[in-house]
Amino acid sequence: MEVNWSGVYPATTTLFRADQTLDVDATMRHALGLVDAGADGLVMLGTVGENCSLETAEKLDVLRATVAAVNGRVPVLTGVAEYTTAGAVTLTNAARAVGVDGIMLLPGMVYKSDARETMAHFRAVASAGGLPVMCYNNPPAYGVNITPEMFAELADEPNLVALKESSDDPRRVTDIINLCGDRYLLFCGVDDLILEAAALGVTGWVAGLVNAFPEETIALWRLIRAGKGREARTLYRWFTPLLHLDVHVKLVQNIKLAQSLTGRGDETVRAPRLPLAGDERDRVIKIIETSLATRPELVLP
Repeated sequence: MEVNWSGVYPATTTLFRADQTLDVDATMRHALGLVDAGADGLVMLGTVGENCSLETAEKLDVLRATVAAVNGRVPVLTGVAEYTTAGAVTLTNAARAVGVDGIMLLPGMVYKSDARETMAHFRAVASAGGLPVMCYNNPPAYGVNITPEMFAELADEPNLVALKESSDDPRRVTDIINLCGDRYLLFCGVDDLILEAAALGVTGWVAGLVNAFPEETIALWRLIRAGKGREARTLYRWFTPLLHLDVHVKLVQNIKLAQSLTGRGDETVRAPRLPLAGDERDRVIKIIETSLATRPELVLP
């Protein structure tokens, strides 16, 4: 299965009202704002999109609305993060029915599967769902490690087309390429490793802080791709304190707080998550406000 996914794919936040009910309209305004800013695709309902905090009907409401709002301008992917393989197949089929272009597939939630179980899960969902699949590897967050050797073994499954590598180890990019060649499209899933990962050959970035800073995210990617190393490093060094907020257990709260301070959304999260408070909140606000005060003038290549 061939797809042409590349570039910046925001891991888009899901917005809620003050009472934690789903706000589809606000989520669509935000998603379209990211597309208007230059995003090359959207990943709805990923970790940043609070996938596991939504009911199935809510997930499909978001996806149905996104497909209609985007209207083919960019690919729309959905995160699939279910407790069972059967549940992941069911959600994938439902997502295909509402018109998404692909899925970003996680291992089964809660249970920490071994290598054999993990590969069986990915094969089953990919073969049954009929959609192109981006495999999401994030062992620090989910406790399941999909190694380069496992991706090499999975290479005969045609619907597995892309990898979002979030192992926090940029060496994985080279190991995957050495074992698999150009079999997979490679995406970086760690905001504060994007310059390093791009140097090693990734073709895309599933980004988090893009929700609050879309222009800077798009500019950084375009500078990298244009070979503007000095300009990219300068922007990256300014951006890095913000990008560090993506690699924390409270990345959702961090990103939504940044959204609220930049006028791009509300910081409401769904329990058991709670908005940041106290010293932790003050520390994150200081990072955001310092970055805003020193925001660079952007010159796109």
